[in-house]
Amino acid sequence: MPITAEKMSRYPGGSIYSKVWRCFRAFILFRAGNRCEGTPDRPGCRARNGAAHPETGSKVVLTIAHMDHDESHADPERCRALCQLCHNRWDAAHRRRNQANTWRGKYAAADFISELCE
Repeated sequence: MPITAEKMSRYPGGSIYSKVWRCFRAFILFRAGNRCEGTPDRPGCRARNGAAHPETGSKVVLTIAHMDHDESHADPERCRALCQLCHNRWDAAHRRRNQANTWRGKYAAADFISELCE
């Protein structure tokens, strides 16, 4: 999923292309042994970066996940290297909440009308 410019600016160094972020990413990948570190829901995932994913068969591209969904820090204790499957599953509930909040903001009148009709 592409990162918006507003979100990009929250990353340490101001971008995922900054030296600060690239060094942090390299450290996390090194710590993880270039494998997925898994999530509390999927602790056993150890998909290897660049290889075929054992479950999906797609090429694994490890990403750095902020486990607390706060992109403004570079805290190794709160970040993990995750494969696409783990990262998308970990972020799914957070994305749904954001989507619902965005929808409510855009369509507040529709919410109001639907509440009146109940």
